[in-house]
Amino acid sequence: MAKVCECCGRGPATGNAVSHSNRHTRRRWLINLKSVRVDLGGETRKLSICTRCLRSGKVKRAV
Repeated sequence: MAKVCECCGRGPATGNAVSHSNRHTRRRWLINLKSVRVDLGGETRKLSICTRCLRSGKVKRAV
């Protein structure tokens, strides 16, 4: 399973982990994904949605 939001398409961010001695090593910041039952046009599906989309109300949870 890819670490990508199925609503907005947001995925992991990349950058450098910088130590106290200023050494740089590559790292990834993973997004906070939740497996959510979503109501899509009368049917419910289980999608991986980031918490940013959940909080902004971009998707409607199935009850």
